[in-house]
Amino acid sequence: MEKDFELIEHTADIGIKAYGDDIEQSFANAAKALFSLIAEIDDVEEVVYRDIELTAADEESLLVEWLNELIYLFDTENIIFKRFDITELSNRKLKARSYGEKVDISRHKLKIGVKAATYHMLKIEKNNGYRVQVLFDV
Repeated sequence: MEKDFELIEHTADIGIKAYGDDIEQSFANAAKALFSLIAEIDDVEEVVYRDIELTAADEESLLVEWLNELIYLFDTENIIFKRFDITELSNRKLKARSYGEKVDISRHKLKIGVKAATYHMLKIEKNNGYRVQVLFDV
């Protein structure tokens, strides 16, 4: 893959397109893109982790649930995640371990507040690798 993700311009929200050689990598890159919207992640250390296990009705819903769970953990535990190891991903189930650290305003530059991943313009496409597209409420 040439790039992990790119931003999408949209009038009231902000979106991302994330890429991967497989579906797991595209979900991980979508999470990386999410946190790159929230903060500068280059200086984030991998000192804490959270295990996440989710089920949903389908793959698209699973992507939205995955990203919203990460937003929830950021909002409630003040953790900026940087690396995402997806150990299981099917049409209805995801298991992952996400690594990062608690926000330290002396070291971390926060950028925008992301409220939620949405279903608007949501896409998962397979064509010589995977591409996922998500819009976020900000």
